[in-house]
Amino acid sequence: ISGYSLVIQARDSGTPPLSSSVTVNVDISDVNDNSPVFTPANYTAVIQENKPVGTSILQLVVTDKDSFHNGPPFTFTILTGNEEEEFTLDPHGVLRSAVIFKHMVATEYVLCVQAKDSGKPQQVSHTYVQVRVIEESIHKPTAIPLEIFIVTMEDDFPGGVIGKIHATDQDVYDVLTYTLKSEQKSLFKVNSHDGKIIALGGLDNGKYVLNVSVSDGRFQVPIDVVVHVEQLLQEMLQNTVTIRFENVSPEDFVGLHMHGFRRTLRNAVLSQKQDSLHIISIQPVAGSNQLDMLFAVQMHNSGFYKPAYLIQKLTNARRHLENVIRISAILEKNCSGLDCQEQHCEQSLSIDSHSLMTYSTARISFVCPRFYRNVRCMC
Repeated sequence: ISGYSLVIQARDSGTPPLSSSVTVNVDISDVNDNSPVFTPANYTAVIQENKPVGTSILQLVVTDKDSFHNGPPFTFTILTGNEEEEFTLDPHGVLRSAVIFKHMVATEYVLCVQAKDSGKPQQVSHTYVQVRVIEESIHKPTAIPLEIFIVTMEDDFPGGVIGKIHATDQDVYDVLTYTLKSEQKSLFKVNSHDGKIIALGGLDNGKYVLNVSVSDGRFQVPIDVVVHVEQLLQEMLQNTVTIRFENVSPEDFVGLHMHGFRRTLRNAVLSQKQDSLHIISIQPVAGSNQLDMLFAVQMHNSGFYKPAYLIQKLTNARRHLENVIRISAILEKNCSGLDCQEQHCEQSLSIDSHSLMTYSTARISFVCPRFYRNVRCMC
């Protein structure tokens, strides 16, 4: 408890008794009675041979239960194990190499490290750090090519994470880093630690080939990353048809079924080879294991086929389509639960272009806007 606030009353013996009160604040000042604490109590670290001088090996983590003026900043000192000055320890507790290590010279070092707090008198604690020197990388990283499809409403792409590069390395202790060529950084970024690809806002329609590479510190390997950006037209939303799938997640559909189903769907609904199939969005159906896919078909002369025409085509080809994935329903209007009696049920779609959904797998990523389906009775 760092302090108390007391209200004290004095009352005399007169008739009637009179009184007054005063507040007394009592502050409890801290005494430096806690030593710094290392977490964990002792450390094990690994460094590959032939790494350059200054390579970060380990970050020490120290806490102190005393108040701030009796705790950090801490003073770190290597007490033993560094007689040949192979290591340095900076004021932030980062242990770095001071030489180029050779596995054949020594395979292990044990350091005793001291942390001293800022109190008076100072408190100290110790930890032991075991550093193993292992052989340098002998295997190149391997990475899976990534293809990303982005669907956005007419030049209104807000940006965000659009996919993730999946890379592995057979060298157990290798740390992989990802880089993107500088001339593409005005449109995209790659997180150097986890390989996430970030697109900045305002992407134009078209195809982008990214020059991405992954490195283990010795070997650098290029990765094929292709980004396709398609901008939707407002007219598409008025001519969409929904195919509802059964028992499939968005990631499974994107990774396992999308290419095959797109090809089969094109054969089923396109009247001419010059027609274009546009997948607008995919979205789970709330409270179920179903998945909705919105699409529209553009004629080669720029108009769109009407939903009724597409539904007829789909109905005729449904058995063939279900060879790829199970279909629950084909929807133009979704008016279940509405009793419009003599009136007509009308559906409208709205797209939230600033609420993007990213479905990412190792090979394919699909980014699309969230959609809302509204239905109402019309005269």
